[in-house]
Amino acid sequence: MKISRTCSIVVAAVFAVAVSAVAQGPKVTPAHSQTDAQIVRALSQVSAKNIEATINKLVSFHTRLTASTDLPASSGQGVLAAREWIKQQFENDSKACGGCLEVKVFKFTQPVSPRIQQPTEIGDVYAVLKGTDPEASKRIVLISGHYDSIDLKKMYDSSASAPGANDDGSGTATVIEAARVLSKYKFPATIIFLTVAGEEEGLYGSEGFAKMAKEQGWNIEAMLNNDIVGGDKSPGQNPFIVRIFSEGIPYPALKNPREVAAIRMFGYESDSPSRELARYVATTSALYAKSNVPKAMMIFRQDRFLRGGDHTSFNQQGFTAVRFTEYRENFNHQHQGESMVNGVEHGDLPKFVDFNYVARVARLNMATLASLASAPAPPAKVELDMSKLENDTTLLWQPSPDGLAKSYEVVWRDTTAPQWEHSKNVGNVTTVTMPESKDNVIFGVRAVDGKGHRSLVVVPIPHR
Repeated sequence: MKISRTCSIVVAAVFAVAVSAVAQGPKVTPAHSQTDAQIVRALSQVSAKNIEATINKLVSFHTRLTASTDLPASSGQGVLAAREWIKQQFENDSKACGGCLEVKVFKFTQPVSPRIQQPTEIGDVYAVLKGTDPEASKRIVLISGHYDSIDLKKMYDSSASAPGANDDGSGTATVIEAARVLSKYKFPATIIFLTVAGEEEGLYGSEGFAKMAKEQGWNIEAMLNNDIVGGDKSPGQNPFIVRIFSEGIPYPALKNPREVAAIRMFGYESDSPSRELARYVATTSALYAKSNVPKAMMIFRQDRFLRGGDHTSFNQQGFTAVRFTEYRENFNHQHQGESMVNGVEHGDLPKFVDFNYVARVARLNMATLASLASAPAPPAKVELDMSKLENDTTLLWQPSPDGLAKSYEVVWRDTTAPQWEHSKNVGNVTTVTMPESKDNVIFGVRAVDGKGHRSLVVVPIPHR
């Protein structure tokens, strides 16, 4: 049959639109539908100058080696002097907000280990911004950085210089700046600002803190670890990207072969709670892009090769945790004092740190913390109805335990997609049937409050 030229043009145009739609893929739905004016205001108050001053002050302690407890705090050098100074910063913030922060030091003695030559006191300094809602305040979102430093060539010498500007003065400065700004605001859930020691010797400070939190039954919903977020000013650096590392199969599941088998069967290798937190950070980054935050680059790996971080200590206790790290590290500017090697300058010094980059990372941390602390608790006991074989998918769940949810959203994505691609608000219900096959996509459910704050996504467990 002969087709007219006009018809051919129409068919071609429709085909082009269809091809374009396929090429672009489904529209990605952010974790939040709109920005929060209070969060935007808070992000505008982050100061790169304050961060620079904090990092310079931390470097001025000469060393923050965990074993430098032989140096009294009054000397102005060593880990004890750094600890006292950080504590004072939190106390100053608390005074400025009328006593809104509870400032504490969690101390314990670390036994002898490969990098600890004698029993050594470790002190983790933290400040608690208690949530305003009686139920929601039981939920905790936590930001952390480690304030200790090390020179690996002189790791037992407390007299050796270990400036630690980037590793991890940058992470500590991020925590301190977040506390300074966010302590001015109120949130339903609780936020903890944590700085730990003992990281360079084996994650000891975070290990002790995470074990304590587990033993005391703390409900830590999310932990954001900032380690090497200085944006080292070297060739190849991207000052607008921060890497977000997250574990796949959760640590507790590794102890149970049946749980691992179930994760593999359901195709949930990339849907651990920590992966959902990484996705939350990424979509928060997209939402608050105009507030000068970096793009979050999700890395589906617990950490870098041959390296570790304090988020792992929390993962090991069953908590949801991720790591923030600059886009490209310069290993000549880590774990050492200042020196020249074959004409190349070495040392973890402030002059290699991009303070504006640290400020961007701080804003992304704060946007994530504030969003989660404002949102309802995630829905409980989310399940897939497997009572019969069908192409539709029925999901059911229990209401968010803190009572802040006004509705719930179902999200889904292709099994090969890294981020949630679709969402549907299904109202204030606890069951819904979706016209999508559970065999073809990954589903999740999240809670939404009256102002549009979203919880973390929970993927459903198949149940008959």
